[in-house]
Amino acid sequence: MGSFSTDGGVQESPVYGVKLSSVVPAGVTRDKKDRKLTSMDLIMKLHYLKGLYFFSKDAVEGLQIMDLKKPMFQLLDLCSAAAGRIRRSDSGRPFIKCNDGGVRIIEAQTNFTLHEWLRINDWSLHSLLVSNQVLGPELGFSPLILLQFTWFRCGGMSLGLRWAHVLGDAFSASRFINLLGHIMAGHAPPKLLNLQEPAPPTSSKSNTGSQSQMLSAKQIEPVGDYWLSINNCKMGLYTFQITASRLTQLQSKISSGSDINPISPFEALSVVIWQSMARIREHKEPRIVTICRNHSNDRETRILSLINNQIFSTVEVDFSVVNAKLSELAALIVQGSVEEVNLIEETVERDQGLSDFIVYGRNLTFVDLEEAEIYGLGIKGHKPVFANYAIDGIGDQGVVIVLPGPENGEEHGSGGRIVTISLPEDQLLQLKGELSKEFCIA
Repeated sequence: MGSFSTDGGVQESPVYGVKLSSVVPAGVTRDKKDRKLTSMDLIMKLHYLKGLYFFSKDAVEGLQIMDLKKPMFQLLDLCSAAAGRIRRSDSGRPFIKCNDGGVRIIEAQTNFTLHEWLRINDWSLHSLLVSNQVLGPELGFSPLILLQFTWFRCGGMSLGLRWAHVLGDAFSASRFINLLGHIMAGHAPPKLLNLQEPAPPTSSKSNTGSQSQMLSAKQIEPVGDYWLSINNCKMGLYTFQITASRLTQLQSKISSGSDINPISPFEALSVVIWQSMARIREHKEPRIVTICRNHSNDRETRILSLINNQIFSTVEVDFSVVNAKLSELAALIVQGSVEEVNLIEETVERDQGLSDFIVYGRNLTFVDLEEAEIYGLGIKGHKPVFANYAIDGIGDQGVVIVLPGPENGEEHGSGGRIVTISLPEDQLLQLKGELSKEFCIA
């Protein structure tokens, strides 16, 4: 798994004993169907989701790797696109060939206990539990999903998910993983499936008439068949938890004297971090931010869809963010954002899906995953003691993800949030200081 460093020095990786294998659908996919990729799929193709689920010894004691792999055969039977490979049509537009190529399985071990590992809030360590493989340069051989099972010395286990964003958004990824637990528990898979022909989200608020330039995404130089974007600086990642009681105080403070009442935890955390970043960047305040939310329409009918169903919108201001009231910024996020789904559709289709883009981190980007069921994966009746998601392949402006907090009750409380922030390393250190000083969080 390579080496890692937490203090500037290179050390041997604490993750060892790596074994690789693959899982394919239980049956042969009929007619070797193709999965068409929507404009939203294609604009996300250089981004990757990284999910981490940690389970206690009680949840996984006695399980062997085949107990974890066996339900995947049935799962991939239902979701044949997840086991497919990227191909290009005669025009060069990518699509997914449902050829039963399978998903990659990684088995590993570490001498850390689960408690010791979670106590170290360092993504350079946590990243060893998730594959960093990207698609290409041989697209036809690159799996869209990689799952890593790492066993801790205490008997606990982590499941690391590497998910190509071209396949679907974070809600699709978490539902896919949750279905794995559903099948493992012996339940019949839900009959309501909408997996092969996703419909793109539609926007009722996009304003293509007055806004002809897409602000939420940036076209970059072509990357060819190696689907990876390169940052101009070294990026860092930090995760912190905010309790339900502290969130309530923060929401009340921001919405006081405002027409926007109540504001959601996502909106409260977004404006606090937005203003803090404006202080850090001084004369280069982020005057444009991107908001990413899940499309709420047809949520029930799409419960098992593999689809990029998120809505990107932008908020642009012509005043100082540092000097603005937090309630004013919150009102703009709630009421003043401009959705860009139609612009994305038009821009991608203009060159038949052949161009390459960066969306996450093109501007300072806030991703709302408050309703993602990241604690929905059950093993032997046990939920994860902790779960988190991050995004790879982001731009230099950074990404902030707001996720539900742990569900393990007394120790952490319920209703809190996990915030995962990806920024250039020097800015990340400053942001932690700002959030602690100004808002007593992080």
